[in-house]
Amino acid sequence: MEKLKVAVVGTGRLGTFHSKVYSRLKNVKLVGVCDCNLERAIEIGKKYHTASLSDYEDLFDKVEAVSIAVPTSLHYNIAKDFLKHGIHVLIEKPITKTLSEADELIEIAKENSLIIQVGHIERFNSAVLAIEPYLQKPKFIECQRLGPFHKRVEDVGVVVDLMIHDIDIVLGLMKQDVVNIEAVGLSTISDYEDVANVRLTFEDGTIADITASRVTKDVVRKMRIFQEDSYVSLDYLNQDAAIFRKTDDKILKEKIKIKKKDPLKKELKSFIECVRAGGRPIVSGAEGRRALQVALEIVEKIKPSRQK
Repeated sequence: MEKLKVAVVGTGRLGTFHSKVYSRLKNVKLVGVCDCNLERAIEIGKKYHTASLSDYEDLFDKVEAVSIAVPTSLHYNIAKDFLKHGIHVLIEKPITKTLSEADELIEIAKENSLIIQVGHIERFNSAVLAIEPYLQKPKFIECQRLGPFHKRVEDVGVVVDLMIHDIDIVLGLMKQDVVNIEAVGLSTISDYEDVANVRLTFEDGTIADITASRVTKDVVRKMRIFQEDSYVSLDYLNQDAAIFRKTDDKILKEKIKIKKKDPLKKELKSFIECVRAGGRPIVSGAEGRRALQVALEIVEKIKPSRQK
């Protein structure tokens, strides 16, 4: 099988990880890495034995698919240019800065039979995949995503930076519309919300309580799903999960068996498979847009509380 030609635009932290994985995947040829900081691109290009570029337009006639790992404000223009040149794209989350930008990208991809996959990596977390058979009818979902501040994401708030992962996971699990949003947030070290809490109510009455913070020393990535006679506990970081069931007057814990794998490798392999077979990504442009829509509604709800 001929190797699929791919490239990575953006050689920051995430782009470097993408470059590393692509360089090791079978049936994939990493044609080049691109960054407006050519010195950085050269550094990563040498590390993964590929070409280094400073202008992504030089990739148009060289690749079939591309990962876009640049600041969110640049997603739309770069993805649009690649799609218009017939190139499949994986866009790191969030898909774009606005819904109108997302809509246009989705339409261009549809018109040209191209793949848009959005980099919501937690969908490929082994623990998330392992708990699905244990879920019946969730009544209450609790998510915590806490950690320290990173200057590389100071152009957006914690909702679009961190909370959007849990929004996407919960939307994927529920497969129904959100009918009410209650949210509060606080700015502490940036011009955006740095701490946020939201309560989402779904059509069937299920409630999801999601907390995100980027001013917390310890890193926490956890979710609990409460059902009628049991609850499932999940730790994203350790890829661990367990189910707790009520038996008579006791609560018994059963550890869920999980074969731990690198989520990014699974995500990129899935992208490549979709490009080759023309399949629908687990997180397509539509799913990425839906998560962005809810995130932006949360941000709007938070604005009054931040201004007090």
